[in-house]
Amino acid sequence: MSKTTDFSTHIIDGYTCKGNFITLGGGILDGEAIANTHVKIPLKTLNRHGLIAGATGTGKTKTIQVLSEQLSLNGIPVLMMDIKGDFSGIAMPGEEKSFITERHEKISIPYETKGFPVELMTISEQNGVRLRATVSEFGPVLFSRILDLNDTQAGVVSVIFKYCDDNSLPLLDLKDFKKVLQYATEEGKSEFESEYGRISTSSTGSILRKIIELEQQGAELFFGEKSFDIQDLLRIDENGNGYVNIIRLTDIQDRPKLFSTFMLSLLAEIYNTMPEQGDAEQPELVIFIDEAHLIFDQASKALQDQIETIIKLIRSKGIGVYFITQNPMDVPTGVLAQLGLKIQHALRAFTANDRKAIKMTAENYPDTDFYETDEVLTSLGIGEAFVTALSEKGTPTPLVATMMRAPMSRMDILTTTEIETCIVKSKLAKKYNEVLDRESAYELLNKKIAEAQEIATEEEEQKEETKRAKEEPSTTEVIGKSITKVVTSASFIRGAFGLLMKMFKR
Repeated sequence: MSKTTDFSTHIIDGYTCKGNFITLGGGILDGEAIANTHVKIPLKTLNRHGLIAGATGTGKTKTIQVLSEQLSLNGIPVLMMDIKGDFSGIAMPGEEKSFITERHEKISIPYETKGFPVELMTISEQNGVRLRATVSEFGPVLFSRILDLNDTQAGVVSVIFKYCDDNSLPLLDLKDFKKVLQYATEEGKSEFESEYGRISTSSTGSILRKIIELEQQGAELFFGEKSFDIQDLLRIDENGNGYVNIIRLTDIQDRPKLFSTFMLSLLAEIYNTMPEQGDAEQPELVIFIDEAHLIFDQASKALQDQIETIIKLIRSKGIGVYFITQNPMDVPTGVLAQLGLKIQHALRAFTANDRKAIKMTAENYPDTDFYETDEVLTSLGIGEAFVTALSEKGTPTPLVATMMRAPMSRMDILTTTEIETCIVKSKLAKKYNEVLDRESAYELLNKKIAEAQEIATEEEEQKEETKRAKEEPSTTEVIGKSITKVVTSASFIRGAFGLLMKMFKR
């Protein structure tokens, strides 16, 4: 039996699915595509998370586009973090070109063009459906971890949340939290001390500085109302295609704190909202996180631990999370170990450190008799990648160099006019883009302080009036003293004696 026949049998057996699946492409051996060796990924294992890695320009973006299209066709909604602004073209049909049809002939997959239902979203100043969350929805533990607080400072945050709960003070945005923090050590100091104990100004000062740091990265646009309903990510269009929700993040590449804050809050909200799925036939939602290193580069240890914990647990809710980055080493080991599907595009070996990294990467993949993995990793062409996944039984599938199928949608971005049209037509934009600023902790505390100051002023005025009343004589006393003064005056006496003398003479 020839090597090619052995390879075909090995791949066909390894990627046979009884249930529904998506097809990524066809197997490659010795640089040539082998017909009918389709690389099929079972839908039921797509909640086991994944990694898409590779050097710049090797085809990661198109791979994500293909995955999103195939998921949408199967009625599975997608949430995509678009850091570079590459994915909006998925809303429009692609263009059939000769090199695309030739590729598909080699891997025995028919090619057609198609656009997909898209929602453009934003957490920054870009146009799109506005995504927001309130401070209250974070809760004291998650909010403290985002700010990277120590135990003492986290305790203060818990007290702030408890005070707001006890006094019906909604914590909607960051100015609400800052106002309560200020109140705890100034106007409301005695109130806090009697109910919750003393709060040090050094702790509140440190917390305030962390909040200001977050604000400087644009967090004030994210915290507030109207809170985004996670169920709106799970929509299916009239044709049964899942929506591709694209969060436009091109203007926050230099604000990793905001990005990691948003990602953690989103994953936590999805985890807390979605019901347990068990072993479902397909995921409820698949999330793609582009430039994943931005989450981990400046995240605290506590924040990384929280993300790792959620990744471990969220798959039971039917959610698959896929990290996209240049080097698999960008993802922490604890998270990397949770990833079932791995798609590895070419890596470049320009330095000794690069070669070491490639060898380490190769060791993360299953052994194979058909490839020298570390060598092939540097020779893969554009749109080619090593793939290994989980079978329907949960076992790793064979490692296979794959010629990836081409996207059916446009392999370019939308124009400005097309983006505006997409947003104008969006039902979610009408729902979430209205700015709300209802009465919350900031306004209520300001009102409380103003009322307290007014009462204090009135009491002070009453005290002053009482004091003046004690110090100043009454009207009767003034009149009496005046009469006495007149009666006892020398002129009055002389006049009285004169009057009496006249009366005696008569």
